[in-house]
Amino acid sequence: MRDRLAERNGRDVGLPIDVPVSLALSTSGLTKSYGTRTAVSDLDLAIPKGVISGFVGPNGAGKTTTIRMLLGLIAPTAGSGEVLGVDLGRPQHFLQRVGAMIESPAFYPGLSGQRNLEVLARLGGIPHVSIGRALRRVGLADRAGDPFRSYSLGMKQRLGIAAALLPSPDLLILDEPTNGLDPAGIAEMRVLFRGLADEGTTIFVSSHLLSEIAQVCQHLVVISCGRMVFQGPMGDLMNRTQPLLRATPEFLRHVVPLERLATDLGMVTQVERGSVVGEGDSRMAALLFRAAARADITLIQLDVSRPSLEDTFLALTGGATAGPTSDPGERALEGPRD
Repeated sequence: MRDRLAERNGRDVGLPIDVPVSLALSTSGLTKSYGTRTAVSDLDLAIPKGVISGFVGPNGAGKTTTIRMLLGLIAPTAGSGEVLGVDLGRPQHFLQRVGAMIESPAFYPGLSGQRNLEVLARLGGIPHVSIGRALRRVGLADRAGDPFRSYSLGMKQRLGIAAALLPSPDLLILDEPTNGLDPAGIAEMRVLFRGLADEGTTIFVSSHLLSEIAQVCQHLVVISCGRMVFQGPMGDLMNRTQPLLRATPEFLRHVVPLERLATDLGMVTQVERGSVVGEGDSRMAALLFRAAARADITLIQLDVSRPSLEDTFLALTGGATAGPTSDPGERALEGPRD
């Protein structure tokens, strides 16, 4: 299955078809149903080793359900998969190489951050030396002796990530890891993720912060209503969208003639707050500029920009951004999130 998925998804991960793709995560037809409702449907993942892959979708899209199946916490209704080359149905053979944080991390409130990690390390048979290293990596070394109950939400998230890092994992799976972090904390997590990826760790991160996903991830998976709508390098997704041209005349009376000129050049346009807007690249901008000059129309704005990741995401998912989840399994597990 791994070879077949690698071949089929070679172009999606940015490699020629004849170049073997080594996958950290792969699924084929992965499906999860709760009664008559399907939370995840026929999902084919192909996440290359060593990348930071974002996992995004509207609320109720099936992100957390997918993650729980990948970690062996719930069984798929149908389909198959592999985690680090091991069959999805044998989590006991791959979990020791996987670090994960799902939803809000749970720790003993009265114990310090250090002591909480010591408990987890003892249970997992992890060397004590890993604790200090994990705390330093998430910036909690100076607060390691404070009780967990005194931690802010952001610090609790950091400790959850530290727990996920204890086994020095080959694969790190994180569900909303920047929840509760301030901008400085988010920036630090970005540096941490890049450092881990440089060391060869694959990171599969679910997040609703599209701006952060855009800055840190090279690879992206987008799902909607439990189905895949995009998978591949971030650049491929952004290249699917056409640049947007905006032209604003000096005088309002010139908006209609300017729109006519743009239409004559082949643009599909609309008027937005005194500007003519439509799909167009820099070449089209030059043509419109010259046409406007010939028509004695002075432009006070003429720019070309690409839609943001958020705009592209909304286009892919039909504008869905929030709302109650349609998946009863996720409703029970996640509350108001995904």
